[in-house]
Amino acid sequence: MPLYHSEDQAMLKDSVAPFIADAAPVSHLRKLRDSKDETGFSRDLWKQFAEMGFSGVLVPEDKGGLGLGHAEAGIILEEIGRNLTPSPFLATSVAAASALKAAGGAVADEWLPRIAAGDAIIAPAIDESARHRPERTALKAERSGNGFKLSGTKTFVISGHVADMLLVAARTAGAPGETDGLTLFAVPRDAAGLTADPRRLVDSSLASKLTLDGVEVTADAVIGEVDGGWSAMAPLLAAARAGASAELLGVGQGAMDMTMTYLKQRKQFGQLIGEFQALQHRAAHLYSEMEIARATVMKAQQLLDEGNEGAELMVSVAKAKAGAATNLAVREGVQMHGGIGMTDEYDIGLYTKRDRALAEFMGDVSYHTDRVARLNGY
Repeated sequence: MPLYHSEDQAMLKDSVAPFIADAAPVSHLRKLRDSKDETGFSRDLWKQFAEMGFSGVLVPEDKGGLGLGHAEAGIILEEIGRNLTPSPFLATSVAAASALKAAGGAVADEWLPRIAAGDAIIAPAIDESARHRPERTALKAERSGNGFKLSGTKTFVISGHVADMLLVAARTAGAPGETDGLTLFAVPRDAAGLTADPRRLVDSSLASKLTLDGVEVTADAVIGEVDGGWSAMAPLLAAARAGASAELLGVGQGAMDMTMTYLKQRKQFGQLIGEFQALQHRAAHLYSEMEIARATVMKAQQLLDEGNEGAELMVSVAKAKAGAATNLAVREGVQMHGGIGMTDEYDIGLYTKRDRALAEFMGDVSYHTDRVARLNGY
């Protein structure tokens, strides 16, 4: 498929871009940050997402959604990144919706319509350490009556403190490091024995450390099959990684656009700094890197939508490339803004902070570079 948007996708972008730019620009983030908002995002905006149909982009039509694909979800995420919009869209409408759609069953029937309606926040609880290593899950799920008892901790759970439901990866068999023996559970946020300790990240978003102290769930809480949770986790991870890549692309593009505008306005020694050849070379290099990243992200989205077996590899290529290119964009942005780039008055620093938080989500550049090598047999 060509690496550009179809006519329908272009129409979606024409709808999404002005809506998010108007309803949730960078000033929206600043307002939430400065007021020390305890939710981390605007619930009113989340309802607007639902009214526009965005929150149900990956939800099947028979469950109240749009029934579109990862390419369309990526269009929304890129605009979220471009405007640094705090939103549960990536965790709920992309990651969680993909897992529920793949697994099916009663849990999906209950929660997918709620996602599409904007009535639910769902937080995937996958990682247990400072680094993204889902296969190293150690949180235990032991048989208890007709259900399970969960004990352990999870870290970096985005919106975990306000989620209506958590998708918790637990080990029902095997040992940490193995994908066999994992089970994915739907755990209500108000379950007895579950506590959330929200921490504000560098980009002002809120992520929680979850402690599950003998949390009891019924057998109906299992998403997919017992010991076969990787079949539900794999779509979740792929969707979240591709989605994070698209959002990173938006962050990088937003930073680059801001920097290019500054180069055309700032004068030094009597001329625009954008006329200095050294800065032109750096700007051209940045543009090239961002375009390559865009191509890898779009390819990953297309392969996911096709169900192509090469999607797993390309998703990691996209996450690694988008992470590297966006990091270059925010670093060059600060450098080319000069000293004022280090001040809170200018938005470029906010893009840098968002890059640092998002780059770690679902695996950083090093993780996915290594994964690409391993998937290629090295």
